[in-house]
Amino acid sequence: MRTLSAFVLLSASALAGATSAAAQQSLAPLGNLAATGSPRNPKVQVMWDRFYDHAAIGEIGRRLQAAHPNTCRLSSMGKSQEGRDMWVITVSDFTKGDPDKKPAMYVDGNIHSNEIQGTEFALYTAWYLCERKDEVPWIAELLADRTLYIVPTINPDGREHYLKEPNTASSPRTGKVPRDNDGDGVIDEDGLDDLDGDGHITQMRRRNPNGRFIQSPEEPRLLIPAPPGQKGEWEILGQEGIDNDGDGQVNEDAIGGYDPNRNWPWRWMPGYVQGGSDFYPTSLPETRNVIAFVQSHPNIAGAQSYHNSGGMILRGPGSPQDEYRPQDVQVYDQLGRTGERILPGYRYIVVWSGLYIVWGGELDWFYGARGIVTFSNELWTSFKLFEKPDTVNNRYDQTALEFDRLLLFRDAFVPWKAYKHPQYGDIEIGGTKKTFGRAEPGFLLQAEGHRNMAFSLYQTYQLPKVEVDSIAVTPLGNGLSEVTAIVYNRRLVPTHTQQDVENRISRPDYISLTGPSVVAGYQVTGGGGGGGFFGGPPNEISVEQKRNPQRIEIPNIPGNSSVKVKWVVRGSGPVTVTADSEKGGSHSKSVGR
Repeated sequence: MRTLSAFVLLSASALAGATSAAAQQSLAPLGNLAATGSPRNPKVQVMWDRFYDHAAIGEIGRRLQAAHPNTCRLSSMGKSQEGRDMWVITVSDFTKGDPDKKPAMYVDGNIHSNEIQGTEFALYTAWYLCERKDEVPWIAELLADRTLYIVPTINPDGREHYLKEPNTASSPRTGKVPRDNDGDGVIDEDGLDDLDGDGHITQMRRRNPNGRFIQSPEEPRLLIPAPPGQKGEWEILGQEGIDNDGDGQVNEDAIGGYDPNRNWPWRWMPGYVQGGSDFYPTSLPETRNVIAFVQSHPNIAGAQSYHNSGGMILRGPGSPQDEYRPQDVQVYDQLGRTGERILPGYRYIVVWSGLYIVWGGELDWFYGARGIVTFSNELWTSFKLFEKPDTVNNRYDQTALEFDRLLLFRDAFVPWKAYKHPQYGDIEIGGTKKTFGRAEPGFLLQAEGHRNMAFSLYQTYQLPKVEVDSIAVTPLGNGLSEVTAIVYNRRLVPTHTQQDVENRISRPDYISLTGPSVVAGYQVTGGGGGGGFFGGPPNEISVEQKRNPQRIEIPNIPGNSSVKVKWVVRGSGPVTVTADSEKGGSHSKSVGR
């Protein structure tokens, strides 16, 4: 019997053993019919119900590059602390312009090592675009004038540790470099302890006639507070582990201790203000690599960083010390509201006012230091369990266990079992696996990845797009003419955010004229010139650019708006006007005379 094992991507070891022919073998002979919105016969077969390690991430990128050389390129932005490549998958139509000159979207995931599914969502985006470009005209048009820089994980060391070592859903968030988390001067004396050697870090409980908890009569795996007047039978000892240093605490110095999302040079605060900020901003090579990459790609106009969990579309500011400019908030609001439509159960909120305060976060660096419209999606929400709002708001909510029982057939929970603890005596160990709670179960992973990708592609589409709309030439006499041009930004996002304009982060947009000799150049304001009227209304003002009049410098072209420029020129012949924007692309138009 023929199996699908030759076609699916399982792991780094499976990838290494598979032949190129088997990896790209067609499924067409099996008579498959692609569902709407899916690739008809993908050249690169990937299973989207699992989490990939560092070797597999690189191999997926290499296979996409080999199968789609005109659409995908794999590179590295630098090395992590432990020497792993930080892969970048660049997706664009390389046959239509320089990808580094097109308006670009930056996407990354997994800045926190336990927030794993962002990597798969980023990979899925690259895979889907490559496989669908020749099948969907909208995607082909998008990649013709857009570029996506996709970085599946910006914490490869932490991800490798999280995937391959026993961990909980919440730890570690960092890499493998130890820190003195509890401030006692001793580093890493209490790491995570897999006491029973089952590969999971779960919970410890023991019977106690004076305990505060009883077993739930509806769900025996769950301990709930004893009702008033009823005596408890259990106590919760916390995370599986041993108090190695005898201070009464378990696992207080787990691996890491620094937080990669508190290490950015924007509103950074030291550790006594912001826990996890590390020694100084950019102390981590991963942070420095991302900053260097973004600074060397001024065409990046939008960004998305995938976190988990909670079902949130986050925008900054992360701290009350910042305030986003009103013009920029309007853009964020329009994008965020559409995001809520694309992602049912997700809420569009501001970090510091709707969640908590973050000092030195990636989100704020992208906007504050680079003027880039940036979101952080907190992936996965309890809404997805039964496709309705969760009405129980306490830590003993049994909805997740009900979901595990009815849809996952108890695969998410390690059954309680007896264990002889060297310090606590007779206890039981059990609880949820690390892949449940903060990350989607396998059957929902691709669906959630597709929706989040769709939001990122919507942002990509709405990045600025400059276009020379119309040119008019009017004779003035004595060999002189007036050349007037209207240049549009056809998308929602401006060519420069107000944050960018006020802080002069990136260069102005250039509108240049070639052909005749330029005598004077002007930006025209007022009068509603965007409608294409060249007669010069009474309230229209022409502001002369006294230096280099051939190239008019425009501070910004707002979203879905236009600017009007004009020149006085001497001589005859064709006229070409070119609009050149770092974040909005370039476009030229010519007229004869």
